[in-house]
Amino acid sequence: MTTYVLAGGCFWCIDAIFQRLTGVESSVSGYTGGMEQDASYYRVASGSTGHAESVKVTFDESVIPSQDLLDIFFLVHNPTTLNQQGADTGPQYRSAMFYADEEQKEEFEAAITRAQTNWDDPIVTELSPLNTFYEAEPEHQDYFTNNPANPYCSIVIDPKIVKARKEYTKYFKEAG
Repeated sequence: MTTYVLAGGCFWCIDAIFQRLTGVESSVSGYTGGMEQDASYYRVASGSTGHAESVKVTFDESVIPSQDLLDIFFLVHNPTTLNQQGADTGPQYRSAMFYADEEQKEEFEAAITRAQTNWDDPIVTELSPLNTFYEAEPEHQDYFTNNPANPYCSIVIDPKIVKARKEYTKYFKEAG
């Protein structure tokens, strides 16, 4: 199994997509990349902790290759906007990849290079060593699945799932 920690705006969006991919064993919403010890939703939402809303995704590379998982990550968020994804603004919504070792750093650099061919503006995705990952509160786990009536889910998350499913159909689970 391989584990990545990625940030692409609101963690509800990235988590919802990763959970629907075959080969993904777990997708956990949380916070990392900040300078303060400990993190919670409201502290991170203030923009003052330096943490990014992130997702720790663990997957089987024999089912979904890391290159494809990373390409999906870049497909479903805009890596060219600094500290912003749609209406969500602040450093907690930045595009970032947190590497556990030099091998992951190289994989992430290659993914950024591949993704740049799809964007006119320069990619601003932060590439940083992984420090402590703080798991988000229970109400933020599986948010999309547990809150289907929330307008954010239908307006923001649904279109991202549709886009990823259209481009990478073979990796999407039948249900969900």
